This record gives sequence, structure tokens and C-alpha cells, in this order.
Amino acid sequence: MTKRAYLQKIPVDITTLDSALKCARESVENKTNLHVVTLNPEMITNAKKNKDFANVINNAELIVADGVGIKIALKLKGINQERIGGVDYSRLLIKMCAKDNLRLALLGAKEEVISSLVEKLKSEFPNINIVFAHNGYFDNDDKILNEIKNAAPQVFLCALGSPKQEFFIYRLKEMLQGCIMVGVGGSFDVFAGFVKRAPLIWQKLGLEWLYRVIKQPERFRRIFPSLPIFLFESIIDSVKK
Repeated sequence: MTKRAYLQKIPVDITTLDSALKCARESVENKTNLHVVTLNPEMITNAKKNKDFANVINNAELIVADGVGIKIALKLKGINQERIGGVDYSRLLIKMCAKDNLRLALLGAKEEVISSLVEKLKSEFPNINIVFAHNGYFDNDDKILNEIKNAAPQVFLCALGSPKQEFFIYRLKEMLQGCIMVGVGGSFDVFAGFVKRAPLIWQKLGLEWLYRVIKQPERFRRIFPSLPIFLFESIIDSVKK
């Protein structure tokens, strides 16, 4: 059982990457569902405005500190929490699927991205069991939900972007048993080779977000001014009794 802290009334689990992977393995072994939220400042800002989204986060079994802003906000509260990147965590889950022959489902991104991703995974892991793969452009949620239900995955990676992916998982969770479900944002683009990850030194310095803004300037509007405002509100939150 992980310890849970709160940032501006939104929960986040104090854990390690190894412990988060252990939770995933236990989910499969015990045939229980595990919704993993990879939390970043934008999601907290959205959750404060959207009670339904806040409820989805609150009901997740595991909430990990993805964004570097989350790590800084926890540090302000005296908590030294390692950053658990959604890209890294989901990549390790894919490896676990290949190693343990778990059923893997993939949803999201453009058709060319998801098709390329499936090819790359099958090339890298010849025995990987991909039971479902679909792009993120569809009109009938119920149809896709039922298709995934029938595929009965043990690991489901959803790249629809937040908060859409979290709401989708929230609905799917009622339809599955023994599945690890993670919203992975733009991770498929990285895995498929359409987007290059920041050099390792940028990652270690917690500046991967800045590298992505430089490479994808359209992301600037998403981060600013929300990130500075989040950090300012985190300072206020940290001094509250």
C-alpha cells in the first residue's frame, strides 16, 4: 500500500518505479484492475475546474508523479519523490507483456503511428500478444469499448490525450477484470519513432518538457501560463496548515 499525498487537494502516490511495477504485477496475479494515472500539472489544473475529472483521478488505484512540476510541488511539501515518466512506465509494461505473454491492447494516436508501433513491437518482441490496436479517431465510444472488452487485455495503454483517456479508462474499468490501464498521452509517437525523446541529460535534469516545447512549439500554449501558475499555487498550498 502506497502513501498518498495531496497537491491542491488532488492525490498523488508517494512511490518508486519499482513499487509501481510491483503493483502492476500484483494486479495481473490477483486479477484486479489497476488504473494508473500519470499525473502532471496540467491535469491538476484541469481537475480543479472539472469535478468529474477530479473524481476519475480520485478513483484511480495508482497515481504517479509524471511531470517535473509535480516533483517540485511535492518537494515544497518536504517530500522527495522521484519522477515516474509515463513513457518509461508504459515501456516497461510492454516489456512485461512480452516476457510474461500478457494480452496487450493499444488505443490512440494517428493510424500511421499505431500501425508503425504494432510493427515495431512485433519486430522487437516476436512473441508479443497484441489483442487489440486502434487509432484514436473514432466516433462510437461504445463500439470501441466493447471490442476491447471482448479482447480481454491484461494491459491497456490509452493514448487519447488527457482528460479523454482518463474518462475512457474510467468507463472501461467497469467492463474488464485483471487489467492494468494507463493513459499514456503522446507515448505512442515516441515508441513508433515519430517523435524523438529528449537527450538523456535533458531527461535527468527534468527538462524533457522544455525540449518537447522547443521541438513542438504548439505545446507552448498548453504549458504557459498554466505551469507557472501551478507552481505559484503549489507554493501557497505548501505553507497552508
